[in-house]
Amino acid sequence: MRFYDIIQKKRDRQALTDDELRYTVSGFSAGDVPDYQMAAFLMAVYFSGMDAREVTTLTLAMQQSGDSVDLSPFGSLTADKHSTGGVGDKTTLIALPIVASLGVVVAKMSGRGLGHTGGTVDKLEAIPGFQTTLTRDRFIQQVKEIGIAVVGQSGTLAPADKKMYALRDVTATVDSIPLIASSVMSKKLASGAQNIVLDVKFGSGAFMKTPETASQLAQTMVTIGQAAGRNMAALVTTMDVPLGGAIGNALEVLEAVRVLKGEGGALRDVSCALAAEMLSLCHGWPPAQSAAAVDDALQSGRALEKFRQWIAYQGGDTAFIDDPKALGEAPVQDVFIASQGGYITHLNAELFGKASSALGAGREKAGEGVDPLAGIVLNKSLGDFCAPGETFAVLHTSDKSRLAPARAYLDNAVSYGPDKPSPAPLIHSVIR
Repeated sequence: MRFYDIIQKKRDRQALTDDELRYTVSGFSAGDVPDYQMAAFLMAVYFSGMDAREVTTLTLAMQQSGDSVDLSPFGSLTADKHSTGGVGDKTTLIALPIVASLGVVVAKMSGRGLGHTGGTVDKLEAIPGFQTTLTRDRFIQQVKEIGIAVVGQSGTLAPADKKMYALRDVTATVDSIPLIASSVMSKKLASGAQNIVLDVKFGSGAFMKTPETASQLAQTMVTIGQAAGRNMAALVTTMDVPLGGAIGNALEVLEAVRVLKGEGGALRDVSCALAAEMLSLCHGWPPAQSAAAVDDALQSGRALEKFRQWIAYQGGDTAFIDDPKALGEAPVQDVFIASQGGYITHLNAELFGKASSALGAGREKAGEGVDPLAGIVLNKSLGDFCAPGETFAVLHTSDKSRLAPARAYLDNAVSYGPDKPSPAPLIHSVIR
């Protein structure tokens, strides 16, 4: 089999056979297919696309390129949740302890943030002592004992995806639905959960900019998961504005705790919707029963106590749950003042994310460190009235020189108008 012929076939918009797709992954993993040929293949896929069978076969080949986690001893109640990334998205910290308090088994591997999106591992590492690296035996043992564990993604999990993504990143082929779907789902399938809920975001702060493309991606990933024998659901949610009032690692952890203690708003709504979908998949409950169980877990305090137990089991100091200052505070805190007055009609999530990253909360290259205390706390949200000169947000950083670049982003991130805008739905659609 010549890889040249595979590239040519896909370039000419022909469907590849299962054997050709499996060879593509195995040959690249083994070094038999050079980077320049794989780059050509990725570009051919970018322009020609793939049908459902091709994407599924590619995904399974990527999954099988490395290790998989065996969660079968936990039965049918294992669940995983994945977000395609956004600004202020800390739903994992809320949804997972909710479902774990209701009998769902969560053994999750999460990633770090890159660019303006925040990663769950970065948020958890903002907690003093929290260990995001566990041995496999310790990981499984913790899941047995308390029903929840979250660690950083293993390098042996779908390693072909890591190699392919590195090429996609430098060849302008990242935003291809077949390639995004196979990348995400190869890791989710290798992680072993029987029930998978996806949060596919669209808008200014998301990778997919329209609900139509987000829905197409969500449906593609649901189809892959179902073909692999998993129970699937996907929520298509908006990321036009930051989710919640905090952007930045430690700041988002504290906001998640406030939601677990009963605070409302968009962050709670999306987190609860994701938790309810996980319960419906695992327990077979109708949506109304799942939603009621989620609300009870929050109101009773069971979700908060599960969160406390989870953090303690992975070595984290839980003092911040009762005393927010125990998580630390950025030495430099400065206000961002509204330049004009009116109702807030739009908050550009991408620019807020870039501003937070400029303050030190994000990274531009893999392997860079982050400032766990850096970020932005919003005093105003979409639809609020803001007077000229009023404090719009507080900027947190450890380096005063980072304030000016962040302000440059924020100067263009807020839109005002004379009329209060109508609230837009947070959840565009649900795919089951």
